[in-house]
Amino acid sequence: MDPIRNPFAPGAGTPPPELAGREKLRASLRVALERAKIGRPAKSAMLVGLRGVGKTVLLDRIRSDAEEVGIHTVRIEAPEGRSLPALLAPQLRQALLRLSQVEAAKDYAIRGLRALAGFAGKLKMTFGDIEVGIDYDPEPGLADNGDLEHDLQALIEQVGATARSAGTALAIFIDELQYVEEGQLAALITAMHRAEQRQLPVVLVGAGLPQLRGRMGNAKSYAERLFDFPEIGPLPADAASRAIQKPLQDEGVEIAADALTQILSVTQGYAYFLQQWGSHTWQAATASPITLQDVNAASFTAVAALDESFFRVRFDRLTPKEKKYLRAMAELGPGPHRSGDIAACYDAKVSSLAPTRSSLIEKGMVWSPNHGDTAFTVPMFDEFMRRIMSGGDWR
Repeated sequence: MDPIRNPFAPGAGTPPPELAGREKLRASLRVALERAKIGRPAKSAMLVGLRGVGKTVLLDRIRSDAEEVGIHTVRIEAPEGRSLPALLAPQLRQALLRLSQVEAAKDYAIRGLRALAGFAGKLKMTFGDIEVGIDYDPEPGLADNGDLEHDLQALIEQVGATARSAGTALAIFIDELQYVEEGQLAALITAMHRAEQRQLPVVLVGAGLPQLRGRMGNAKSYAERLFDFPEIGPLPADAASRAIQKPLQDEGVEIAADALTQILSVTQGYAYFLQQWGSHTWQAATASPITLQDVNAASFTAVAALDESFFRVRFDRLTPKEKKYLRAMAELGPGPHRSGDIAACYDAKVSSLAPTRSSLIEKGMVWSPNHGDTAFTVPMFDEFMRRIMSGGDWR
């Protein structure tokens, strides 16, 4: 098979050749965004799911859907160690400058930029990482209290008023939202709540790990009423099949039924793994139709590639204690697991493991689906841990 024609795209947020199984969610969010554009109430949404389910790809496709109908968008990724104001300020500046090109919105946009100047100037003393171009002098008393919750609310109000005067909406897309510190998350929720109360056309679409729902609820108790939380999981069998078959058929290649069944089995329907197996199967095959033997041969190289990239990059961030904790979890299987069972795996006290568990949750490696339970956020990570820390010496 010609490697240049390989249609599959395993990568971090790389769009797949066929985005299968997400049509219903895309349609519902498109309705919400278009409702905001015409001034109707629209609910913001948080896409939650494990690593590798395709949240980033879906977030970017929804953003493209919004832009196709004339909605202004900004896109942010929230890495560990950066403040929310530092991420938001430059993007909101760009949005206001774009909106200022609409004559009816120009005055509102200028006031929004003045609000941004006050916002950045006051909060730079608190969050030293804010760097944003200042186009106008601040307006005294506008978003310049130095309190993030009040100032962000005032800034979002100005941005929303600008979008409304321009006859459009602003959609804010934030990936990896679980890394935003709780106080800053509370300020963002408050700002969106105020925008909703004032019927301003601002919509937030976020994405994050499963713990995001609980973190937002802890930050503001009304978050569960303010946002929808659609769960992004593995693809159902028909969609997973389409994600493999359609790109192959577009290249004039067929795949045997048992070969396709094997790919669906080993990937468990996770979007990233489907792309990984699809790509390696293409490389292993010599002719159409692709056979079960091709898939079995590809599985060795696909697993090796995952071990050296998708899994290893996360493993290398762990301390020895964290590795030991995750290896104990892996001993018990995919999970979720009770804290006592994990401790019993290597004769540790549950209370002594609490800081390690908390650190792993902060790093996005595990989450708690129920009180006292712990589960991996990375599918198949239990298998990887058993491979990389084989035997019993880890105890």
